[in-house]
Amino acid sequence: MINNFSPRLYQQTILGTAAHNNTLVVLPTGLGKTAVAFLLAAQRLHQYPNSKILMLAPTKPLCEQHIETFTNHLNVQKEKIVLFTGSIKPEKRAELWKDAQIIVSTPQGLENDVINKRVKLQEVSLLIFDEAHHATKEYAYVWIAQQYDKVSARSRILALTASPGSDMEKIREVCTNLHIEKVEVRTDKDPDVKPYVQNVNINWIPIKFPDELKGIQKYLQDAKKSKLIEAQRYGHCNSASLMKGQMLMLQGDLQRQISSGHKDFEILRSVSLIAEALKIEHALELLESQGIAPLHTYFTKMQKQSLTSKVKALKNLLIDENVKSAMYHTDELFKKEYKHPKQVMLQEMMFDVINKTPDAKAIIFTQFRDSAEQIVSTLNELKITNHIFVGQAKKNGIGFSQKEQKAILDQFRTGEFNVLVATSVAEEGLDIPKVDKVIFYEPVPSAIRSIQRRGRTGRLEEGEVNVLVSTGTRDEAYRWSAHHKEKRMYRNLETLKKDFTLNGTKKTTLHKFIKEDEIVSVLADHREKNNRIVKELIDIGISVKTGQLVSADYLVSGRVGVELKKVPDFVASIIDGRLLEQVRDLRQNFDKAVVIIEGEEDIYAIRKVHANAIRGMLASIVLDFGVPVLYTKNPKDTAALLAVMAKREQNKERDVSVHDKKPHTTKEQQEFLVSSFPYIGLNTARLLLNNFGSVKNVVNASKEDMTMIKGVGPKTAERLTTLFDETYEKD
Repeated sequence: MINNFSPRLYQQTILGTAAHNNTLVVLPTGLGKTAVAFLLAAQRLHQYPNSKILMLAPTKPLCEQHIETFTNHLNVQKEKIVLFTGSIKPEKRAELWKDAQIIVSTPQGLENDVINKRVKLQEVSLLIFDEAHHATKEYAYVWIAQQYDKVSARSRILALTASPGSDMEKIREVCTNLHIEKVEVRTDKDPDVKPYVQNVNINWIPIKFPDELKGIQKYLQDAKKSKLIEAQRYGHCNSASLMKGQMLMLQGDLQRQISSGHKDFEILRSVSLIAEALKIEHALELLESQGIAPLHTYFTKMQKQSLTSKVKALKNLLIDENVKSAMYHTDELFKKEYKHPKQVMLQEMMFDVINKTPDAKAIIFTQFRDSAEQIVSTLNELKITNHIFVGQAKKNGIGFSQKEQKAILDQFRTGEFNVLVATSVAEEGLDIPKVDKVIFYEPVPSAIRSIQRRGRTGRLEEGEVNVLVSTGTRDEAYRWSAHHKEKRMYRNLETLKKDFTLNGTKKTTLHKFIKEDEIVSVLADHREKNNRIVKELIDIGISVKTGQLVSADYLVSGRVGVELKKVPDFVASIIDGRLLEQVRDLRQNFDKAVVIIEGEEDIYAIRKVHANAIRGMLASIVLDFGVPVLYTKNPKDTAALLAVMAKREQNKERDVSVHDKKPHTTKEQQEFLVSSFPYIGLNTARLLLNNFGSVKNVVNASKEDMTMIKGVGPKTAERLTTLFDETYEKD
């Protein structure tokens, strides 16, 4: 089944493992992870000819690359290899699935298809996760793998990555989430890989941090230190030299304390001080690793925001003497068009490269968009053809759709320009066969990102990586952080490879309340499809469908609508006035309405709202509108409550009605009336009305007439005719 490809020894060895076990494959970029995928796909299709292969990748451009690879190397009809993305309508995806043999999809769209049962994972004999290091926390890979493992009788999972992370806990999380049984690791030092590895020279280029910038650096360092010392005096900070990650953790801890009702002055002031320190930390990072222009842009934005913002941290920051001094000196250097020494070095490097090899290709990575624009200007001065490459979000008027991103990469491949100036969006999954030089404008403190950046060169020929490092700044710390994390990652992977066990955990279900042969349904509003509740409902055996509801977030039957509010949203909806309108709509559209408030936060401590205002709103919902208010702790708790509510409203002979409001037309009223009879769902009501023509004829029909209709059983007919003939007992 394989065309135009001869597998290498290490690929064959890995294939042998992956054919019999769910396998995590860790291979350096450019050494053919995708080849292992299509080799295993061929093996599974040979073993299960009527099955399907499903491959997931984080972005549309990456999915398109995989489609091209599978089409070129697998002997499968081209029309049976299909691409699923959000731009294809759900109904079309459902049709394509039926005849497809190989499906390549982004995970979020496929997750929705699984929820709405448009695709059948039980038909899949191989599920491939590309860039598998994403499989943590709430990322769609995690839930899809769980559902696949649950329903497929012939499941096989292949996970591919160049860098799963440096922490053993993170690697184990990826393995557990993807149900991995074996780990296959190769580095460029392994004997079976070494012959295929192109030499990549990594040059760490020290850049002296200039005295002109050291003065601004000192002002900012003093400002940050003063904020942390003040927070220390309030007892909520243990050091005046915290790093960014430590400050973020402290900020999160203080916010949790406030949510729990601790609103004393010391905590509130400490939160504000940490927020100020974080802003200064960002300014320091821009100064040390990027230069004056990005820092000047940042300060200008802060000044503009302070004119309209009510955030005290921002206003306090701008009156700090050290910050004001830093801003003044930054402004003076900006007027002089002062260049960071990195810009000068970059000009020299690129001028030298293009002069020696006019058609040479290079990628310059930088952390920030402002720096990317500055680098573009620098290259334009040298008349070096280039193009900026950023994500989809529009910032300063710049942002590229996935279609535009693909077009830019195609132009780069064909040599329409020499240099790609990219932010982190280009770190992952780029298939660019020949890049002569990769330049890091600054080191990154992440092993994953560092490996991904380096992997853009040295694929087919010898490559070069140059990393610009400002001496005496965080650049040096980031360099060694990434280095040690990468070493630790490979040590951990080797440990896992030798002694790997998957610790499975048994899911708690609602079988105590819901029998296995009993179908219970919940209809969720389409805006809830990414909510964890929907996934929890499916996990406990509830049939979930999503649709557009006029009001309510969930329907547990045709007559019961449920509005869900997380604690912060409940309080926010009181402030902006939308809550009463939502409750009024809920009550008007459903016979019974319920409001669920989810979360363990103190409802009276979320925002600056008087406790009596919240109590008054709760009283109004219950007493004025007659809508009960229920409380749940988390999505799992909410899903369990919805499941039990749905169970009480339904039984196996009565489907959940999909009326999302009270009926208005005559036809809707007729269907609503007949479906409200015991043991009758909406589908059966329509059958009866189609056959008998009116509600009156349905009521007057005999048991024999009813049983003549396909879909109406003798028990249902007997129960209905008995009910219609039974004399009403007076009080």
